[in-house]
Amino acid sequence: MKMATAHLSSKILRLLLCVSVSSVVVVESGIGVNWGTVALHRLAPDTVVDLLKDNNIAKVKLFDADPTVMKALMGSGIEVMVGIPNEMLSLLSTSPSASDLWVSLNVSRYMVKRGVHIKFVAVGNEPFLSSYSGQFQPYVIPALMNLQQSLAKANLAGAVKLVVPCNADAYESSLPSQGTFRTDLTEIITQLVSFLNSNNAPFVVNIYPFLSLYANSDFPQDYAFFNGTAHAVTDGPNVYYNAFDGNFDTLVAALGKLGFPQMPIVVGEVGWPTDGAPSANLTAAKSFNQGLVRSVLSNKGTPLRPGVPPMDVYLFSLFDEGGKSVLPGNFERHWGIFSFDGQAKYPLNLGNGMLKNAREVGYLPSRWCVANPTRDLSAVEDHFKLACSYADCTTLSYGGSCNGIGEKGNVSYAFNSYYQLQKQNPRSCEFDGLGLVTFLDPSVGDCRFLVGVTDVKSLGFRFNGGGSILSLIIFWGGLLVYRII
Repeated sequence: MKMATAHLSSKILRLLLCVSVSSVVVVESGIGVNWGTVALHRLAPDTVVDLLKDNNIAKVKLFDADPTVMKALMGSGIEVMVGIPNEMLSLLSTSPSASDLWVSLNVSRYMVKRGVHIKFVAVGNEPFLSSYSGQFQPYVIPALMNLQQSLAKANLAGAVKLVVPCNADAYESSLPSQGTFRTDLTEIITQLVSFLNSNNAPFVVNIYPFLSLYANSDFPQDYAFFNGTAHAVTDGPNVYYNAFDGNFDTLVAALGKLGFPQMPIVVGEVGWPTDGAPSANLTAAKSFNQGLVRSVLSNKGTPLRPGVPPMDVYLFSLFDEGGKSVLPGNFERHWGIFSFDGQAKYPLNLGNGMLKNAREVGYLPSRWCVANPTRDLSAVEDHFKLACSYADCTTLSYGGSCNGIGEKGNVSYAFNSYYQLQKQNPRSCEFDGLGLVTFLDPSVGDCRFLVGVTDVKSLGFRFNGGGSILSLIIFWGGLLVYRII
């Protein structure tokens, strides 16, 4: 019989609070990456795994259990955190059989000889985020309990740890030492950390100093980085010189107030975007990420945990993801340390030398779709909107790398993004005669017009039928173009 949620929560709380607080779990820490797949242009998973191995990236965090990704990871030796989307929590919380099936399909089947080294299962992703208005909260603990039993049935409870990635908005304070969890989360977070402690699992938190800077014009910019600041925060005997350490110690203090001062912490997401906002650029991303890596690998820890850095840190993210929602901001599609085609955006040393590019990436032919210079573009708005509704045009926005290329440049960028998404299908550059194909790269300065990759699973609309190409070569502004008919 299904228990009422309140009664179940109370019973679990009493059970878990009987568990004694353990000391920090001693494990090998390291720098990992988040591998998201909400992309418009996706490299083959095998190519991505080779990229990870070439860069000695030994830990990867996933947001689901995509079979093609899991298959590519088999035999790689890479430690994996598999994700369960928030939308699945309701079912998993009420159905032990659904939990058993999920574990069988997404964990057990891969944990075989020369299989996938699954270390963690992330149950939901930031389910306590305030903007969700509590819609996922009732399901988290029951889902954890069901999944733990499913792992036990599969004899994997000792090898695989369940965790719940939390956003930093789960806790608050004016100073790190005063950190507390939000009052509406106190009970459920107490249940969560009791569960984690009883299973020797870490607390996973996502920390984004960029978002603090982006959301608050008064936030001191130098405090977001690791290069020293004129705006240090003094908290009793402790002084904080960067927002990451201050945020981390706020969590440490909050955990301490619940009776878990030594709870191991994993940073599930942290990074800096390279486009889509005034403070999102290559220089800032390089400065932040290199400073973060240097700080973590130095093992200096934070004022409340001197000499004890986070157990693991997962950079967000491996690639740009052009299919992500831009509701938080246009920068959401530009967090990658690599561009969509596996090329390092900037020099970055993760402790094993500078990043290496992906090998043997297959590109489409070197051609681009641009605005037809012989046509009146006064009726282009609908075509522009169509192209950008499928492709990613966020670099054209304020603060973006392509923001200053002019109206005709904007149209060309949109047309080309759509054209490449359709794998250069000839008809995808028609736009009622407003588009032309060029063989010369129309990129301007830092604004790069992409060429798609061949090992891509295009997520956009596809055209049926073919089209003939009239090999009429004309010149326009130094660009070699031909008309598609």
